[in-house]
Amino acid sequence: MSYPRKSRLIWAVPALALLAGCDRPFDFDMRGHFGDAFHTADAARQATGHRPRPDDRGVLSYPNYQVAVAKRGDTVADVAGRIGMNASELASYNGLSPNDPLRKDEVLALPGRVSESTGGPIQPPSDVDIAALAGSAIDKAEPARVETTALAPVATTAPAAAPAAETKPNAQVGIEPVRHKVVRGETAYTISRLYNVSVRSLAEWNGLGPEFTIREGQYLLIPVPDAENLQKTAKKAPVTAEKTTVPGEGSPTPTPPSASKPLPAEKTIPAAQPAEKPKTPDLGKTQTKKTTSSRMDMPVNGSIIREYKKGKTDGIDISAASGTPVLAATDGTVAAITSDGDKVPIVVLKHADELLTVYANVDGIRVERGDSVKRGQAIAKIRDGQSNYVHFEVRKGFDSIDPMPYLN
Repeated sequence: MSYPRKSRLIWAVPALALLAGCDRPFDFDMRGHFGDAFHTADAARQATGHRPRPDDRGVLSYPNYQVAVAKRGDTVADVAGRIGMNASELASYNGLSPNDPLRKDEVLALPGRVSESTGGPIQPPSDVDIAALAGSAIDKAEPARVETTALAPVATTAPAAAPAAETKPNAQVGIEPVRHKVVRGETAYTISRLYNVSVRSLAEWNGLGPEFTIREGQYLLIPVPDAENLQKTAKKAPVTAEKTTVPGEGSPTPTPPSASKPLPAEKTIPAAQPAEKPKTPDLGKTQTKKTTSSRMDMPVNGSIIREYKKGKTDGIDISAASGTPVLAATDGTVAAITSDGDKVPIVVLKHADELLTVYANVDGIRVERGDSVKRGQAIAKIRDGQSNYVHFEVRKGFDSIDPMPYLN
């Protein structure tokens, strides 16, 4: 395995002195499930339907909110222009920048209501208990203790839920999905288990990539059962009225024993006294306080194969598979994009407190100079070949400093 020489990064020192901008996490993928082994029995019982068709602009309208579906090659600004919305407002609402590229079928939540197609919003099917289905999804979310953002209904002149007889002829029929806002530490796998849906259905409904990558602040539609099939099943199911009996008819109700004779008072003596609970030590008094408030995340989830040594190695090398996304360690601005002596790209980000982070031995750069990036945002990937690692540095002005105190 080869490592970038110090001389390859010397070019950056004069530029780093002129550059000097902090707080979102790297989305660690906890696939171990710990003691709760993953199984497919519940997924089979909770089979989901396909996402409804958006209109020609890519807009999906529900009674309480709207989303836009991206086309291949779209940026946030392209979607905003197509639906007649401010690009900066749409990007900010979804935790993105106006020029960020989008995947095909990726979903963007709309901060305000736009005009609807002739069919109006997607209406719930008749003869299906929508409240029971929605309540079931929320009940499954509660044990995991993950906060989901409750979104207020958007004001609109359209009726919240039109009766089946008043539904417009061209309106689609579908169940309004729960809209989940991704919070720190969540992955597609944890969210799919939270709502008892398959991760593949979650990916298909939201246009996630093959690695099921999500970002903090992203809105996800939680897949729901196919509305038309539910409606057909409800119509086929026989409705049987429960027979009521007149008082005095039917089986007599037995008299409970406690009604005729009270139970004797029983005094139980424990076999052993409970052990005295030891006092819990106050660990807060012995914990070391954080030396800085500007913490960073690892650019990739991997092992450190080369450590920082002042004057010898200006950063650390972190191993990862080829193609692994390289993430911004913290919020900042793209200060420079260049390459070393072997034409291998290097990205430099500028942060607050005159700090800079350097990412070398990368490829497939997804940002441009001057772009603002968020903590945990993919900026490049590990390049193909045998050198499967990213070289990561933290600098303050001219000087390189040990990255480890800044990493979580």
